[in-house]
Amino acid sequence: MATVGRIARAHGIRGQVIVTLETDFPQERFRPGAELFIERNGAVQALTLTSVRFHRDRPVIAVAGVETMTDAERLAGLELRVPVDRLSPLPGGTFYRHDLIGCRVETAAGEFVGTVANVEGTLQGSRLVVAAARGEVLIPLVADICVMVDTSAKRIVVNPPEGLLELNNRPG
Repeated sequence: MATVGRIARAHGIRGQVIVTLETDFPQERFRPGAELFIERNGAVQALTLTSVRFHRDRPVIAVAGVETMTDAERLAGLELRVPVDRLSPLPGGTFYRHDLIGCRVETAAGEFVGTVANVEGTLQGSRLVVAAARGEVLIPLVADICVMVDTSAKRIVVNPPEGLLELNNRPG
């Protein structure tokens, strides 16, 4: 399953929650009638959205069966997911975050940099968070730097400008 959001907290007294987005397609994923999934106590559970509105670019959603603030508070922190087979095809040169996580990153010269641990940012400007021996390395996800991305082989080749890997290193 692919994560499309995380429930941040309860909103109001009628069981609504605010969602922190982890998708570039919020209007597609968060609409009345949409089915999303959570994992709680080791079991996957389907949730049906009954209402959706956006406040400051974040969805405020109501879920069938969640009627009170107390019910909503129990959902805080849970990831909202969809099955991978329900994801829309992407145009060339774009990737789902979950496809990039776990990819081996190496330079064009074959030097191992690390493994993609996360992807931060939005469709307009994303960066790879690479777990490296000396901590995290941030690498902009742009064609001039990430010269080859092969998600099926779980491999990304980068051609970073001089000093980028050292400049964007942050202790892990």
